[in-house]
Amino acid sequence: MKTHFMRKTADLTATAALCCCMAISTAILGASLAFLTSKGWGALTWEFITEPPRAGMTEGGIVTPIVGSVQLIAVSMAFAFPVGILTAIYFNEYAADGTLTRLLRLAIRSLASVPSVVLGLFGFAFFCSFLRFGVSLLSAGLTLGCLAIPTLITAAETALQNVPQDFRDASYALGATQWQTIYRVVLPSALPSIITGGILCVGRVAGETAPIMFTGAVYFSPGFASSIFDTVMALPYHIYVLATAGTQIDKTGPIQYGTILVLLALTLGISMTGIVARSHMRKKL
Repeated sequence: MKTHFMRKTADLTATAALCCCMAISTAILGASLAFLTSKGWGALTWEFITEPPRAGMTEGGIVTPIVGSVQLIAVSMAFAFPVGILTAIYFNEYAADGTLTRLLRLAIRSLASVPSVVLGLFGFAFFCSFLRFGVSLLSAGLTLGCLAIPTLITAAETALQNVPQDFRDASYALGATQWQTIYRVVLPSALPSIITGGILCVGRVAGETAPIMFTGAVYFSPGFASSIFDTVMALPYHIYVLATAGTQIDKTGPIQYGTILVLLALTLGISMTGIVARSHMRKKL
């Protein structure tokens, strides 16, 4: 009886502690959103969304940074998704469980904890200087892709490991090759979970400032990037510049907070699109 009472007390204590943590996190999130909304809601007009910046960033809108952020996300994910998924397939389906494989996994997990500013300097040295892509959309997108790859590899490998071995055995029994089994059986089953990892990567990539300030983002651009070798404006860097280099705070303050709200909405919209796609795939499976 005493042991049962102690276990029940410990369970209730742990539950109460978790509920308190959840309530504190929710309160902090709610307070942050309320503060940002109160500061930036007045700036959210149709002109703010559809016009480019002008008059030293004190007037106009943010359509150029919005388009630039979408372009950066598209380039980074176009690079990170195939590299991350193919690497996860190699680790889970082909690689032997030896010392080299374990060291590579450890290196990938360590890469996920590297500060983004370090990756920004790497992107500048490797993509901009060594490969001679210059300060451009391509260099910034590839750098952000390097930032997303470790998370995507881990998520994809976990998703592949969760596919039952019986699925593979049944495919082999029907005469399929290993690649046919991976392509037609394993990947479709793991794709919803892989998309979940991709959503997390998009959220991180969309809000990064340090990697792009060295490799492709600029303070002002007269138009959209028409080539992958053009520079771009981006929402995170736009916020950073207005917050640190602005001289007319009374005019740029509402623009800063309005831009933050747009960035949150953009990230949420992309995430919701991925969630809907994942749900549709799960229903089909």
